[in-house]
Amino acid sequence: MPLTNLKVQKAKPQARQYKLADERGMYLLIHPKGGKYWRLDYRFEGRRKTLAIGTHPETSLKEARKKRDRARSDIEGGIDPSGHQNGNPALGDDSFETVAREWHEKYRSQWTEGHASTTLRRLEANLLPWLGKRPLGAIEPPELLRSLRRVENRGAVETAHRIQQIASRIFRYGVATGRCSRDPTLDLKGALPPKRSEHFPTITDPKKIGALLRAVDDYQGSFITRIALQIAPLVFVRPGELRHAEWVEIQLDSAEWRIPAAKMKMKRDHIVPLSDQAIQILEEIKPLTSNGRYIFPSTRSETRPMSENTVNGALRRLGYEVNEFTGHGFRSMASTLLNESGWTPDAIERQLAHVEGNSVRAAYNYAEHLDERRRMMQWWADYLDELRMTPQVRQR
Repeated sequence: MPLTNLKVQKAKPQARQYKLADERGMYLLIHPKGGKYWRLDYRFEGRRKTLAIGTHPETSLKEARKKRDRARSDIEGGIDPSGHQNGNPALGDDSFETVAREWHEKYRSQWTEGHASTTLRRLEANLLPWLGKRPLGAIEPPELLRSLRRVENRGAVETAHRIQQIASRIFRYGVATGRCSRDPTLDLKGALPPKRSEHFPTITDPKKIGALLRAVDDYQGSFITRIALQIAPLVFVRPGELRHAEWVEIQLDSAEWRIPAAKMKMKRDHIVPLSDQAIQILEEIKPLTSNGRYIFPSTRSETRPMSENTVNGALRRLGYEVNEFTGHGFRSMASTLLNESGWTPDAIERQLAHVEGNSVRAAYNYAEHLDERRRMMQWWADYLDELRMTPQVRQR
């Protein structure tokens, strides 16, 4: 029995998604969250397919039937409506671009500003120009692979993998909201060349660490840059967290740097216990920058943080090539040496602001292991002082 406008309007969400059949293969899919999606099931060249027609109420029952009839006409003429881009412009809420932007807007509050911006930029440059107007449920693996190959062919293999991951999240969101039936990236396993290891170059040899620290102390460039280089190994936060450090986050009386969740990669508040050496360094720069917002402001404007290239540029001027050491390498350096020196792995991981993949342990308490972390951070600062003065290693 065909649908009526009244039946469509009165359809209520249930615990599981369900269908209300109309005619000629068209039906209304009602999602548990309340979304109503017009779909058309059909066969083309022996394969069963589903065409996303639109959403209700944006697309009325009458309009949906018109689109269904056009699609049926295409099928009878030997044309697959899912692949007929010119004859079927973007179908409103079911297009790849619409779903991608909806997904991005929904989750951006859980990301750092930089990650949100990078993700959108990658979408707009690499996927939306070719896939944006396509119905999400009509995109097949080979079509997606062609877009990824364009990125791979310019030598950006790692970026191609990251874009594939972004696409996968969009398709999974599409499945959850009833805009497509599956994630086609699952069929692309092994289609791209393997990406290189994402480990950042670092230095873990105690003698070389001592040489690096002495080179930093002798840095002849900007005073603010030298201070940033000197405190980086003592706090071993991510480079973006360091350059965005604000004076309001520093509590010298309790010897803590409290980074708010909005600035952290994992979106969780984070405490960095400050060693005596770290406090001494902050006291040195305080008269220069404490009247402003940032501890390490840009040389061009006190209202902006230090450039993301400043620390790495300084390391290059000190003679450390990009494949030898980067600002991110201070984290790997601390992690390796602290583990080798016998500190509790959980305390190290918490100080690195890593979060367990296990859903139970991921209930991350930003103050967990704090007493041990205080002792560890002071030990680490003292240890670095010894390396600066002598190549001999002191064990815990």
